[in-house]
Amino acid sequence: MGKSVITREYYAHKLDAWLGKRQIIVLTGQRRVGKSFVLRDFINRHIADDKANIIYVNKEKKEFDNIKTSSELNEYIDSRFAADRHNYILVDEIQEIDGWEKSVRSYRLEDNADIIITGSNSTMLSGELGTLIGGRYQEVFVQPLTYNEFLQFHKLADTEDSLRQYLCYGGLPGLRQTGLEDEDMVSEYLAGVFNTIMLKDIIERHSIRNITFLNNLIRFFADTTGKLNSINNISNYLKSCGQDVSAKTVSVYLDYFREAYLVASVRRYDLHGKKILESNDKLYFGDVGLRNMIAGGERESDMEKVIENVVYLHLIHMGYKVHVGQLRAGEVDFVCTGTGDRRYVQVAYIIADDSTRQREFGSLENINDNYPKYVISMTPLVKRSDYNGIIHLDLREFLRNGF
Repeated sequence: MGKSVITREYYAHKLDAWLGKRQIIVLTGQRRVGKSFVLRDFINRHIADDKANIIYVNKEKKEFDNIKTSSELNEYIDSRFAADRHNYILVDEIQEIDGWEKSVRSYRLEDNADIIITGSNSTMLSGELGTLIGGRYQEVFVQPLTYNEFLQFHKLADTEDSLRQYLCYGGLPGLRQTGLEDEDMVSEYLAGVFNTIMLKDIIERHSIRNITFLNNLIRFFADTTGKLNSINNISNYLKSCGQDVSAKTVSVYLDYFREAYLVASVRRYDLHGKKILESNDKLYFGDVGLRNMIAGGERESDMEKVIENVVYLHLIHMGYKVHVGQLRAGEVDFVCTGTGDRRYVQVAYIIADDSTRQREFGSLENINDNYPKYVISMTPLVKRSDYNGIIHLDLREFLRNGF
């Protein structure tokens, strides 16, 4: 089992850092982003320890079909629990087990146990779990591969062609098995992942009947990635296309997409009033490969949307909270905040003339503070440069080395 698993150092470090702290470690994220492989890698790294006893349940495998309730989960764990060793209890896709929160709460109280669970629905951490364990959990959000991981997984050199493949195919780890050479096979794999998410995490979970509308809505979001949208405007647009649905229905379905980590909403931040604005969010996809498959067509026509989506995902990976910056005259793509840190980021495809340069750099020049400001683009031959105090970064350099 271990030979085929590549350690994702970022997540391995996060998991190991929380061991022994009486916290339930919860891996969240979209299906097929590699949560199961993070667990398998954990097993590979700890199984040689004589003091370790690993108890592993994977609800995506048929051998665990009989574990449907918390009592059945307890019975399985109890039969394998070792009082004289340290028990690592790992449960993959735990939301498939009714009442799992009660089991987790019980085993968290054991002195010689650590619990790591995964789930593909963002609501699993709300409500009853929070009440039962009083916040005694640490969430680790698992994303698709970063560009550096993409190069590692596919054994690629850092070239323009490798970046093009990353922007087109995205970072789902399962593409390592299909390979990147056959575009049709890549497309079929991505379609299969998308259909599984839609069926298991949205249609079946929420008993959706209007599947045509569901598909049309996610295609609309793929077409408008990175654009400001209000729920009412989306509803009005869909009505103009013959889809007579209310704004409330659009809002509910959008919540379903977010719960499954297919998309994420980014709220606007008023840079003058210093407050979060309540309407007109931007949407980005959890994986650009899925976004591109849903949108269809060629990437030349929407490369700026893809680049912006990739930059957003990398900023989240770097640990920033991200908002859209709202100015009185225009906007800044991303306001990134961390502990004692703020940065402003504008994203462009190619800055080819003075008018484009003025548009992209001008928004940042209108911000009257001293926090670092960046323009990230794929402009050919661009090197890290300073333009009136604003750093121009090549996309590849940013994805490889950050700021």
